[in-house]
Amino acid sequence: MIERVITQPDPYEPFLLSQGIKANGWLFISGQAGAGENGKIVQGGFLAQGRQAFANLRRALQAGGASLKDVVKVTIFVTDMGHFDDVVTLRREFFAAPYPADTIAEIRALYTPEAMIEIEAIAVVPNAEDR
Repeated sequence: MIERVITQPDPYEPFLLSQGIKANGWLFISGQAGAGENGKIVQGGFLAQGRQAFANLRRALQAGGASLKDVVKVTIFVTDMGHFDDVVTLRREFFAAPYPADTIAEIRALYTPEAMIEIEAIAVVPNAEDR
């Protein structure tokens, strides 16, 4: 069974995208950027955007019945690999051992020129009795 994950507000709806998809105990979260609830990229530089992207990731995971500790794989896209150390700082802030598998890739651009980071994730949805 495939179930769509929705958060409110849902910034993905106008683009015919799902915030996430839950299927057979797995949760696949679409890329989360550093945009606030108003849909605009937050001010304050890379770390501010990264913290907002992780907050958005946390919110989408919770909507799907999981949390950051249930993440098994992340892909982090950055527009400048010069922020690699900042990415490690963010991983340290938001994840704990055992850390999820990770791919960090520099790309030319994200969905808006202001965006510097986007994070997608795969998580295991724990059973209700495990919580």
